[in-house]
Amino acid sequence: MGEHLPWETDGLHPLERQLHEAARRNNIGRMKELIGRRVNVRARNQVGRVALHWAAGAGHEQAVRLLLEHEAAVDDVDAFGMNAILLSAWFGHLQILQILVNSGAKIHCENKDGLTLLHCAAQKGHVQVLAFIMEDLEDVALDHTDKLGRTAFHRAAEHGQLDALDFLVGSGCDHSVKDKEGNTALHLAAGRGHLSVLQRLVDIGLDLEERNVEGLTALHAAVEGVHPDCVQLLLGAGSSVNTLTQKEQSCLHYAALSGSEDVARALIHSGACTNVSDRQGASPMHLAVRHNFPALVQLLVDAGSDLDATDNRQQTPLHLAAEHAWQDIAEMLLVAGVNLNLRDKQGKTALAVAARSNHVVLVDMIIKADRLYKWEKDHLSLRDPGDPSGKSLTFKQDHRQETQQLRSVLWRLASRYLRPQEWKKLAYCWEFTEAHVHAIEQQWTGTKSYQEHGHRMLLIWLHGVATAENIRKEVSSDPSTPRKCAAM
Repeated sequence: MGEHLPWETDGLHPLERQLHEAARRNNIGRMKELIGRRVNVRARNQVGRVALHWAAGAGHEQAVRLLLEHEAAVDDVDAFGMNAILLSAWFGHLQILQILVNSGAKIHCENKDGLTLLHCAAQKGHVQVLAFIMEDLEDVALDHTDKLGRTAFHRAAEHGQLDALDFLVGSGCDHSVKDKEGNTALHLAAGRGHLSVLQRLVDIGLDLEERNVEGLTALHAAVEGVHPDCVQLLLGAGSSVNTLTQKEQSCLHYAALSGSEDVARALIHSGACTNVSDRQGASPMHLAVRHNFPALVQLLVDAGSDLDATDNRQQTPLHLAAEHAWQDIAEMLLVAGVNLNLRDKQGKTALAVAARSNHVVLVDMIIKADRLYKWEKDHLSLRDPGDPSGKSLTFKQDHRQETQQLRSVLWRLASRYLRPQEWKKLAYCWEFTEAHVHAIEQQWTGTKSYQEHGHRMLLIWLHGVATAENIRKEVSSDPSTPRKCAAM
């Protein structure tokens, strides 16, 4: 096995090391010289490898025959339980395997993972070796399972070996057998993204809705592995898009965990429910927010996800964005429109969560959104999410060149002319709420924090004025819209 064949030489005497190297390189002359000097042909390195292992794994017939002629043990195993015959099957050396069989090697052997000759050849796709094993060796169990409960058919599917899979199917293997985790070959091929094998298994007629012990179907496995082509194949074949696992997670939950837009888009196009909740009460939107996948959040927003859904902690997606300070995601949610009055199990709104964590920018964003929502309710009723004004709407900090002078003026006003508590009077005059004021003043920068508080309040006010003016212009430019908006 390739990953088990590092060129280990520790634990060997110098001449033994040379014998191993000669066997690996098929240097017959050097091997004969060393054997003539009575070098131990069964000497092991630190992982239990003997010279015969190197020769068999490399496919060197002469080296193998020479070692066997000089009393090399045909069934010696290394630390991984691999012997010469298993290595020959793994690397596809049919003639070596035949030599070893003729030399009395045990054919019903397993490595420490329970892999047999059939498993090794199937996993690596060596069809000629498979044919020899099935046709020339006696009493080979076609559906023998390894320590994971997987047959050679499972191994071929898991590793994308289509020709080996076809051979095993033609030999009459059990298609529906499950491993110890309840996976069928369909689960394994889908999870690894082997499209051609997956297509063959679908054509054979494996049950698309078969679940493993965790309740995952093959479609869940393909989604979890982020294999869009396999997802499309399974959806096209009729896989149920809304099947839930033992943890009540849909395929869309798994897409949200991985952040794959392509997979999520395919699922939504096929009718995936965006508002299903798992055992923790989390929707796909909750997961996409928690793991900071802005593009996926926007996709779910556009698909009509419930932005005010609460999980078992009574947290909305905005609560999570506020907790983790995900500004881009918070912006998407705020622009789309959310209920800012919802409280988590601790009785905190998203604004309070942001303020508690000292996420100043998010605090100001939420206050801006809250003030805009109230203004819209008074002047425009419900905002159309598709309205052009929404496309340019932002609640982030304003860094535009054209407003720099005005922002400088507001800073001078806050730092030079507003005395302690005066910014609050202005705030209440401009209809800031108690919650707004409390959230702003939770920021502490020293004895003159009130200056920063006042400056932030003035910038929030400026945002409201500018946004209202932008909306007024948009409405005025649309002749079909009633003229009912006013300046903020």
